[in-house]
Amino acid sequence: MIALVTGGNGFVGRYIVEMLLARGDRVRVVGRKPYPELEALGAQCIQVDLSNPDAGVGLGRAMAGVEVVFHVAAKADIWGQFDDFYRNNVTATQRVVRAAVRAGVPKLVYTSSPSVAIGMQDLEGADETTPYPEHFLAHYPHTKSLAERFILARSDIATTAIRPHLIWGPRDPHIFPRLIARARKGRLVRIGDGTNRADITYVENVAEAHIRAADALGQTSPLRGRAYFIGQEQPVNLWEFIDRVITSAGCAPLRRQISAQTAMRLATLFEMAYTRLGITREPPLTRMMVHQMSCSHWFDHSAAQRDFGYGPRITIEEGLRRTMG
Repeated sequence: MIALVTGGNGFVGRYIVEMLLARGDRVRVVGRKPYPELEALGAQCIQVDLSNPDAGVGLGRAMAGVEVVFHVAAKADIWGQFDDFYRNNVTATQRVVRAAVRAGVPKLVYTSSPSVAIGMQDLEGADETTPYPEHFLAHYPHTKSLAERFILARSDIATTAIRPHLIWGPRDPHIFPRLIARARKGRLVRIGDGTNRADITYVENVAEAHIRAADALGQTSPLRGRAYFIGQEQPVNLWEFIDRVITSAGCAPLRRQISAQTAMRLATLFEMAYTRLGITREPPLTRMMVHQMSCSHWFDHSAAQRDFGYGPRITIEEGLRRTMG
């Protein structure tokens, strides 16, 4: 199989590339820069900036002969300008899909996020019938939802979307490093009463889910036009899990705590002040951060198991051993 991976040098994308290569597939990676490490593994790297209006020419060349596209690239920050998120998450996605259709690529797997279904309430055991919320707490879930809807509505290419929650594992550039850095500086505070549960997803399970979905996707398969939640074997108490992570890194367990209501008020004030003053760096608290850290978000994974055989091959315990050493 010839596969094209956007964002192939990113956290999830690189695991997808490595797994595809390991089973003998030919892989092309599209990204803003050359990636010598991926080329050394056997991938063909094609330099294309997906956010650039001129990206269509390079994408057209990259798509030639491709049998499946894994569209993983995205702007995943929790703070920034809406136009930046829209350009990278919506316009770039539209550009990738249209290039794939023009090249005759039969199928595309999209890396989405459960945040596209998260509003202001707890979600416990929610399935894929959960509607998109009317209002989003940040530009990232808003633009990811717009991209997901665009992709799943296509009739000219078979598409599906994978929604992994809180991805972690070796080479994690986001969640674990941020938690550990804040803990070491004494800036990590438990938000809420500490009872909220959440899905977490080990990165190799995420990559495997993408590949299983791609193999099962086709013109008449049940995956076509559908999104799927995936996660580990069970949700975790989020703050107990965070304590395990930071103590494994040599930090003291959390002792300080703030109520969710107080944290949300502070986050709202921070966001208003940063927006009014034009400050581009991330505030100490954002509404999305507070909601994710204080509310329950866990999902029913039975549809993914039924339609493409997803199951977390690597358990939470094994994942922690591989990640924390």
